[in-house]
Amino acid sequence: MGAIQALRGTRDILPDEVKYWQQIESVARTILSRAAYQEIRTPIFEQTELFERGIGEATDVVGKEMYTFKDRGDRSMTLRPEGTAGTVRSFIEHSQHAQGGVQRLWYTGPMFRYERPQAGRQRQFHQIGVEVLGSADPRADAEVIAIATDILKTLGLSDLQLQLNSVGNADDRQQYRDALVAYFTPYKEELDQDSQDRLTRNPLRILDSKDSRTQAIAQNAPSILEYLGSDSKRHFDQVQQSLTDLGITYQLNPCLVRGLDYYTHTAFEIQSAHLGAQATVCGGGRYDGLVSQLGGPNTPAVGWAIGLERLVLLLQQLIAAPPSTLDFYLVSRGDRAEAQALVLAQKLRQTGFAVELDLSGSAFGKQLKRADRSGALACLILGDAEAENQTIQIKWLVSGEQQAIAQTELISSYQQLQQRITDFRAHEPAQAAQ
Repeated sequence: MGAIQALRGTRDILPDEVKYWQQIESVARTILSRAAYQEIRTPIFEQTELFERGIGEATDVVGKEMYTFKDRGDRSMTLRPEGTAGTVRSFIEHSQHAQGGVQRLWYTGPMFRYERPQAGRQRQFHQIGVEVLGSADPRADAEVIAIATDILKTLGLSDLQLQLNSVGNADDRQQYRDALVAYFTPYKEELDQDSQDRLTRNPLRILDSKDSRTQAIAQNAPSILEYLGSDSKRHFDQVQQSLTDLGITYQLNPCLVRGLDYYTHTAFEIQSAHLGAQATVCGGGRYDGLVSQLGGPNTPAVGWAIGLERLVLLLQQLIAAPPSTLDFYLVSRGDRAEAQALVLAQKLRQTGFAVELDLSGSAFGKQLKRADRSGALACLILGDAEAENQTIQIKWLVSGEQQAIAQTELISSYQQLQQRITDFRAHEPAQAAQ
């Protein structure tokens, strides 16, 4: 029988790549915590109705891309295709609105959409997202954009471009929808098949078409900014002013509509030129009607999601992998030495050091070569002589210095060793990462 492989559209994230994921998650967690965002964890599958009502039955996500199945109770279930609907369902179910004030929430985890797999886009993909529920203030729109920008810049990205638009409120969009139908109808036969289908169901999505002929036709379509009412225009003007006050540059893009029906007012994407056609790293906007649409009270809200696969691809192009955080690599040879090494490794870990114990039982030469490749700052060497004397050789791999010390001293000298490790990492990062 042949070996079983991962399903198309899914992939294993191996340890060398996981370092990038951990770095992203650590940076995001730190920045979001500083801004008083609290983590929420929702189920991976929900009732299908949640996404049909929340995302919109006319969207490609609901119509073509959801993983939907019947459970043993003949109930329709769907693997979550995005994080906002589940977060809002939880917000309503647990009456978080009763707490008053603004709820700032964030999440991370896998999502599922049946799409053609390509670089940075899988059928099982991962996102970090934020949702701010309970504020209609334009400053909330600017805040979430600023936080996304901080996360991406802290990770080392500098070539980012913010695309900004307003899709107005329901009345604005209805007028704009009528204008689009009137504009595109004479060109119907020239549009791609998806856009022809969208002409009566969801004409705003035609603006997001990737077909070159449809894009050329759409260039002269009416702009939604011409159809904003006074309230929508005032909100959008204040968002732009807040971004200017924050020093965040942006480009107005009237064709930016996003792919989900629940958006109102502000819509935005943060893009990188390094990702080619799939340039969007972060996308989001305001969705003031979604909470009430799903059975909750009228609650304004705004949020975004960052696609982690695309972000990892970008980081791999631009920066080196995060360095190893291993302090010691412990090698041993001989029955007594190997028994002591196991105990010593665990004591060092309990003390606070990061230690890898070589379990190969191979010759010292091979173990020492693995120590050199491990990224550890020091190699601990324990042979028969050391086991007999209860000592250990410590070789600092970044400097070549070697000395013998008592095993008990190694444990008791935590502060001095930790300071030396800190100094090595601060002054010799290139050597420490090798």
